Amino acid sequence: MIKSPAISARSARFLLLAAIVLPAAACSPVGDGGEEAVAPSLEERIEEVAEKVTDELSAEAQWLDDRFFEIGSTFDGYLGIAMTDMQTGEVVHFNGEEALPQQSLSKLWVALAAFDQADDGKLGLEDRATVTFSDLTVFHQPLRKQVVANGSFTTDYADYIRRALTESDNTANDMVLKAVGGPDAVRAVLRRKGLEGIRFGPGERRMQAAIAGLEWDQRYSVGKTFFEVRDEVPDAVRKPAFDAYVADPVDGAQPVAIASALAKLANGELLSRGSTDAYLSLLDDVKSGPNRLKGGLPPEWSIGHKTGTGQVFDPKPVGGPAEQAGYNDVGILTAPDGKRYSVAVMIGRTARPVPERMDLMHEVVGAIAAYHGRVTGGTSESAS
Repeated sequence: MIKSPAISARSARFLLLAAIVLPAAACSPVGDGGEEAVAPSLEERIEEVAEKVTDELSAEAQWLDDRFFEIGSTFDGYLGIAMTDMQTGEVVHFNGEEALPQQSLSKLWVALAAFDQADDGKLGLEDRATVTFSDLTVFHQPLRKQVVANGSFTTDYADYIRRALTESDNTANDMVLKAVGGPDAVRAVLRRKGLEGIRFGPGERRMQAAIAGLEWDQRYSVGKTFFEVRDEVPDAVRKPAFDAYVADPVDGAQPVAIASALAKLANGELLSRGSTDAYLSLLDDVKSGPNRLKGGLPPEWSIGHKTGTGQVFDPKPVGGPAEQAGYNDVGILTAPDGKRYSVAVMIGRTARPVPERMDLMHEVVGAIAAYHGRVTGGTSESAS
């Protein structure tokens, strides 16, 4: 897409709207004076909508809007970027209203449900539960080593939440998910908290199997079995399953919705003060993705975040482009002066190398830091 100088990033999502309303304008060929009226061009309609939308933003936010467009539109992939200024409530985004694969970002909502139930006295975080072989899931699950070595593993729910968020342990997350009542219970919390634009899928095992064109079998949780079985799935089966997931992800979420939810969490609107502090502390301790958003932090900035990483489809025979469905990082940026900005960068699908994806995330963080400098009257190396 070629960007007209006067069209901001935000106008991009109105392309379809303009294409729809244009024929309606053309249905009135006669002007007020009886002369033939000329319908506005598609670009003129887009310009009109863009001006109305950007007029709602501050000058600093309009600048960031354009930066997000420059960053997002030059990256070869299907993605969305969003930021909420937690001081003013302004939201800036590029393609931020698209439902994109969350993958392990969904652990955020399991933890939210658990802390919410703890606040209501329905779940004791000090209560203990045991993981056995039948509880193991797929992909990243450090707990599996404990279960394989000892036959089981026991700890309390507070520890399972910690492992799910800070280590992105899928089995630990499943233990919490079962404790809160399963996917329906998490969806109910999202609805009750007013967190629209965020879906919650059927759980890790069923979802990951479906993305690979498989049905879940508990044998897949052991060793490299899942990978070995997945490699035997014909491309004619696996690619349509992969494509269908990206097009309409069962765990899809809008970047603007996640940025908004994180802002509400940090502002204490979703949980009690104690649970909010505990939750944010865990995000501060996340170990995954040290060179995603976190790798772009300017000096004295900090971030509490959560990553999400999906499956790679590598066509057979080997040599075709390998695409990944979901390469994400979301979090709460804190400037040296204490001002905070929630941010979501979600790459729904791309074949670009990982370093390029990290560079994109670094650019987003740099742009937000520059925006902060403009708002506060400070300076930033990224502001030019």
